[in-house]
Amino acid sequence: MTDWAALVPLKQGVESKSRLRDALEPAERMALASAMAARVMTCLSKADAINSLYLLAPTVVPEWPSHWLPDSGRGLNPELEGARAQLGNRPLLVIHADLPHLTVEDVQALLAAADECGCAFAPDRHGRGTNAVAIRDANPFRFAFGQDSLMSHRQQRPAAAIVERAALGFDIDTPADLAGLHEMFSARQD
Repeated sequence: MTDWAALVPLKQGVESKSRLRDALEPAERMALASAMAARVMTCLSKADAINSLYLLAPTVVPEWPSHWLPDSGRGLNPELEGARAQLGNRPLLVIHADLPHLTVEDVQALLAAADECGCAFAPDRHGRGTNAVAIRDANPFRFAFGQDSLMSHRQQRPAAAIVERAALGFDIDTPADLAGLHEMFSARQD
């Protein structure tokens, strides 16, 4: 099916990747967040099943292939609830912007699982957080991103598919994640 909307929430400015404060200067964090988000947006724009792409952020990024939904600062989960309602409860993929290895195949696997089950979750590599939620149906759903979000999401949709793929699970939140990214990049250069 080609009726999916994809929504990428993004913190901008000096609050970008704030948990990396001890590892990176503000300008470095902003550049990293922007580079990862650009990669995610480009990947999503190449997925055949997605026919509209939205950036949920405080300011527009004109060079990205997306529509802009202004983030008014209410917090991630309320902003996502508002965006879902604004988009008319259509099939929706919410995916985080800090997935540096995301591929079109990862996105297709997640959407295919949601097409089959009505909903699919992509956990982080620790199995506790949620890096993406794909909702095919229009049934109520309360976004619960934050600590132990996967458990909260699964409680709402126990029959949802769990799509575990390395690139969907590898997000950049901590200095250890950043070190892992550098190690992977160094290994690819060898």
